[in-house]
Amino acid sequence: MADSPSTSAAASAPVPGRTDRPVYVIGGGPGGLAAAYALRARGVRAVVLERSDRVGASWRRHYDRLHLHTTRRLSALPGLPMPRRFGRWVARDDVVRYLEKYAEHHELEIVTGVEVSRVERAPDGSGWLLHATGGRKLTGAAVVVATGYNHTPRLPDWPGRAAYPGTLLHAADYRSPGPYAGRDVLVVGIGNTGAEIAVDLVEGGAARVRLAVRTVPHILRRSTAGWPSQYTGVLCRRLPVALVDRLAGPLTRLSMPDLSAQGLPRPDTGLYSRVKEGAIPVQDVGLVDAVRGGRVEIVAAVEGFEDGKVVLADGDRIGPDAVIAATGYSRGLEPLVGHLGVLAPNGRPVVRGARTAPDAPGLYFTGFTNPISGMLRELARDAQKIARVIARAHR
Repeated sequence: MADSPSTSAAASAPVPGRTDRPVYVIGGGPGGLAAAYALRARGVRAVVLERSDRVGASWRRHYDRLHLHTTRRLSALPGLPMPRRFGRWVARDDVVRYLEKYAEHHELEIVTGVEVSRVERAPDGSGWLLHATGGRKLTGAAVVVATGYNHTPRLPDWPGRAAYPGTLLHAADYRSPGPYAGRDVLVVGIGNTGAEIAVDLVEGGAARVRLAVRTVPHILRRSTAGWPSQYTGVLCRRLPVALVDRLAGPLTRLSMPDLSAQGLPRPDTGLYSRVKEGAIPVQDVGLVDAVRGGRVEIVAAVEGFEDGKVVLADGDRIGPDAVIAATGYSRGLEPLVGHLGVLAPNGRPVVRGARTAPDAPGLYFTGFTNPISGMLRELARDAQKIARVIARAHR
């Protein structure tokens, strides 16, 4: 499935003629594998460069209880359905198995143990030059960047953080509730990761679980009467934002209880407006019941640490044994492509899918948005669009 770095790097050395050069795909996760397959299906040689020793590295690091919040049928990559035995909501380990099978089934050309540090225009003006592990310089006809939405854990530089005597870790390092049984734990951040970790801790025997919230999220049931919320997301994706906001308000009030008394009032901004700002609704996998039952306590946002305590935005000071920061990730693209003028101020690419920046033709990005219709579904669609454009250019 994967060549050794030395063998494949030699095979991928620059050769004359832009169409003789491979397309390099940076990242061996779902987006990179889908792009590589779609390119190969159109007769274009694609070489996947993966910095770890296996495909799907980021999925292997997720917490144990993770299941997709998108359905199995709408989470498959092009060219290979997910097996029915995985169930409707696919578990983390099954996602990893699927990615391994996907690479094997399509006989993708994958080079592991190679990290690309910088991408720049090729000296001859045609194609791209990649600087990679071990001083390698690889020239490709085009480049697809698929290094992932959750690339670099972001831990806020809270005042007094270094002197906190308890356990402090990012959610990327959380695996299971076992180490926190009988302990007082504060989870910071109420995105899908923070919400699910809080429920995991409660079910795993933590003595007390508090959830620090800065911005109240929209919360949706993952499925209502057998209808997944993802289906609604797909249907609404092309509708005007204001219209979706107006429709979502009454529907949410009918389907979700009011948690204002527990510290989670209904948001004062529209659901789809928040999505456009990058805030995906929280899919309820037990949080609502845990909050209503008092097993997860909502507290104010964290402002810092002082005298061994956590200082909250409302002035309270609490003393948990452990703090798990579900504070998100950065895309980590600045060292790779930041010099090319292709990133917005927030560090995300200014283009996605088949579009390229005006000054960077042949440089594509996939997997750097978090759409309401489902990340894996959009990765699959982007892969086909990218492959279509690159294949046309090769011809």
